Amino acid sequence: PPLEIDYSIISKTITNNAIALRERALSDNLSVDIVESLTTEVGPRRMGTDGDQRAISWALEKFKELGFDRFWTEEVLLDRGWVRGEAKAEILSPYPHNIVMTALGYSVGTNGDLVGEIVEFKTFAELEALPEGNNLKGKIAFVSYSMSDFKPQPGQPLMGGYSEGTKARSRGHVTAAKRGAEALIIRSVGTDNNRYAHTGSGYGYEEGVKRIPAAAISAPDAILIQNILKRETPVIMKMNMTSEITGPKKGANIIGEITGREHSDQYLVLGAHIDSWDEGTGALDDGAGVGAMMAAAAFIGQMENRPKRSLRVLLFAGEEIGLYGVNDYLKKHKDALGKHVLGAEADGGGGRVHTLIPGVGSTALLVINEMHKLIAPLGIVLSEENNAKGGSDMGVLGEAGMPALNFSQNSNDYFKYHHTPNDTFDKIIAEDMRYLTAAYSTIFYLAAEMPVDFRQ
Repeated sequence: PPLEIDYSIISKTITNNAIALRERALSDNLSVDIVESLTTEVGPRRMGTDGDQRAISWALEKFKELGFDRFWTEEVLLDRGWVRGEAKAEILSPYPHNIVMTALGYSVGTNGDLVGEIVEFKTFAELEALPEGNNLKGKIAFVSYSMSDFKPQPGQPLMGGYSEGTKARSRGHVTAAKRGAEALIIRSVGTDNNRYAHTGSGYGYEEGVKRIPAAAISAPDAILIQNILKRETPVIMKMNMTSEITGPKKGANIIGEITGREHSDQYLVLGAHIDSWDEGTGALDDGAGVGAMMAAAAFIGQMENRPKRSLRVLLFAGEEIGLYGVNDYLKKHKDALGKHVLGAEADGGGGRVHTLIPGVGSTALLVINEMHKLIAPLGIVLSEENNAKGGSDMGVLGEAGMPALNFSQNSNDYFKYHHTPNDTFDKIIAEDMRYLTAAYSTIFYLAAEMPVDFRQ
């Protein structure tokens, strides 16, 4: 049975409107259509590339088409660009094998063929434990950590396996270089056993430390190399990467607003990141978030009365390579952060929401308890925690003091596909996207209509 709503907290009219909105979102494929449009008409859109420029034009056009009142861009500077180039690898001895490999973000190239003996480290900590110096001179450091084998300890989040994997992905090249290595390879950070590699990470080189190439190899190839290493004969690998770092580039945050009918200077912010990696078409990461947030706000804007407070959809630049867009947004809007009433971000693929985690003041928490009842029929539970920061980019604004909500999603097969050539539109599950969009539109409609100070 539906949970009993306390009409002294949420009026009957607002409750009925919220239910009608939720049901509309559950029957409308707009979010899916938006992802289809983005992945077809734009495709890959790493910050600083031509795809990124196409995405900016696409988003402005889409905001207009969806009936947003205002939409604009705010330029974000990127200190350096990057050309992926090609990446090839093979085991030369003792057993010849081709290896599937991709450059990690912002890696330098190999400057021709690079040949070295592979030295395995089971974890990033194991590599770090090796003293700095020349222990790895002439060698290729290989961090074989497997995200699929991660078993969370009590109280540890499932995402812990991903966080562990990103250590070597983001810091491994510098750590290996400080120990004399010629290159770094890691087992791809993902949960699949497909023979393609997962890219990731922004520029992480340090002044005064040799810049060595960094690449990810597919999970089956990582296992193959481990099997060869068991034979206790030196394993010699040849790699050739033509990636290169280039000069500064420009991108932009793209902002669409539905202006509030009463409190136009109070903003409810729905975030996603417009950039994606350049191997697939960025359908799950983060096309799904872009589709859900644009659609959720559009549905609210199309109701009989426009919302009391303004809704802002923030499509951030450069999340994948180091949160460039949101840091720039915070700098530009720091003085208006107090007017940012509540925020959330969708950056977990297109799965349904299973848990709502608030991050609000203690008085507002009572209202969130009531609001949750209207999304409970979507299979969403309310967390007992009250520490949400908004997730991904939005977490930067949450840490700076903006009240936030985290909508924890079913990851479905997210970590099988993300950052790979296989992050494509066919992975989007339409019904799940409708559920995802319904959760955001219902909660943000309520937050827009009710005179709640989420900081209190």
